[in-house]
Amino acid sequence: MQPAAPPHPAELRRAALALLEQSDPQAKACGTRALFAARDCLSLDAAVVLRPSAPLPGRPQRPLLMPALRVPQRSLATVKGRAALLHAIAHIEFNAINLALDALWRFPGLPSAYYRDWLQVAAEEALHFTLLREHLLGLGHDYGDFDAHDGLWTMTARTAHDPLARMALVPRTLEARGLDATPPLQRKLGSAGDARAVEILEIILRDEIGHVAIGNRWYRWLCERGGLDPVALYPELAARYEAPRPRPPFNLSAREAAGFSAEELALLGA
Repeated sequence: MQPAAPPHPAELRRAALALLEQSDPQAKACGTRALFAARDCLSLDAAVVLRPSAPLPGRPQRPLLMPALRVPQRSLATVKGRAALLHAIAHIEFNAINLALDALWRFPGLPSAYYRDWLQVAAEEALHFTLLREHLLGLGHDYGDFDAHDGLWTMTARTAHDPLARMALVPRTLEARGLDATPPLQRKLGSAGDARAVEILEIILRDEIGHVAIGNRWYRWLCERGGLDPVALYPELAARYEAPRPRPPFNLSAREAAGFSAEELALLGA
């Protein structure tokens, strides 16, 4: 299916907000990819302060959201168990579309490259969601068939007033956890005989390195603009916003490729 024409094609940030308000997952994913395809035809108003016209983010009625510890764990020995795991990853990618669109529309007054970067991230997250949903359909399930949790959006909401905190704690913290988690998931799914899932996760890992790198780039840019030390500031922000502490094992090569410094990587073991 070809992506649908983007809403409000004249201006990028307004279009991103309209997509964030969209509740249908397929329409959101297709519209986001179409928006990226139309990027050279879009104007950008970095100065305007926008206001949502609907609750954010737009979501479908399903999946049912619950605390992470209450989401059932299932064995990968069954097709339903594999589908449940892939559904959990698809839910993360759907939320990642939302967080990229939110980073795009919410914060005025930043360089145009910032908004272009987050448009690219949103489009790639939309591709990830689409690939996972298609694979789920092949297993006899669809997005919404299993319960899910809302941890990624919770931190997005906490940092809605501050782009510096957002860059520090969403891409550089929560999304960076995906760099660590993906290789073990690939091994588990490979052992379960799901070669297509392994291929999709390889695409996601490749792209997520770039997404975390974008978070690192703009976190450091914002720190430099404010005369702040990015390494010293990070633990202060993590404590203030109650960000989860990174847990080993770490994918150090992926984190290095995503732009974490040697000092930052050393601190992971502290």
